[in-house]
Amino acid sequence: MKCCAVVDTNVLVAALLSKRDDSATVRVIRAMISGEFVPLYHEDILAEYEDVLHRKKKYDLSESAIQTVLNAIRRFGIEIFPKPTGEIFIDEDDIIFYEVAMEKRDDNAYLVTGNMKHYPVRDFIVTPAEMVAILEEQKAREREENK
Repeated sequence: MKCCAVVDTNVLVAALLSKRDDSATVRVIRAMISGEFVPLYHEDILAEYEDVLHRKKKYDLSESAIQTVLNAIRRFGIEIFPKPTGEIFIDEDDIIFYEVAMEKRDDNAYLVTGNMKHYPVRDFIVTPAEMVAILEEQKAREREENK
């Protein structure tokens, strides 16, 4: 069974700015676009992606790259309408990412972030490198099941 994941904005930015095709952030985004996991989103998350990725003075990302990622999330993802968890975050913008992941925990959902200190310590909150390892384990299990 494919896992689901909410991808924090910093992971998208790092992937789109990366010069290395083998970086963990690039591998996570490539896995998302190729359907190795189901992206989870909420309109507030998409609005943050749009805002941050279009910051020309800071990132100057190509519109084509931005739209490829956003279209993949909309096309292959699942929109989630989470219940409030009541947790308090230093950055209020991070709450929606956490609550979307929490809403789908029964479906093996993860929150992938490069800013672990922004979130509480939970086993489903993972770094891009940890997500790559999870996806590799998932592929290995699928290969075993198909033998």
